[in-house]
Amino acid sequence: MNEDELNMSIRKFLKKVGITSQREIENTIRNAIESGQLTDESSVNLSMTLKIDHQSSDVVIDGQIKLQP
Repeated sequence: MNEDELNMSIRKFLKKVGITSQREIENTIRNAIESGQLTDESSVNLSMTLKIDHQSSDVVIDGQIKLQP
């Protein structure tokens, strides 16, 4: 296994995940605020599931996004 190639491939994947996720989260929050489902003082709970071939279980990452400090 080439460690450098593995590292670069993982970084490219994570960059794609990060950019796509941020865009989706921002759009969803904006739409929810515009429709009145959220206020700008709300917080949003979310989770992401990572599925990896050859792994028996998924990895779930939970978090919360606060819209105000």
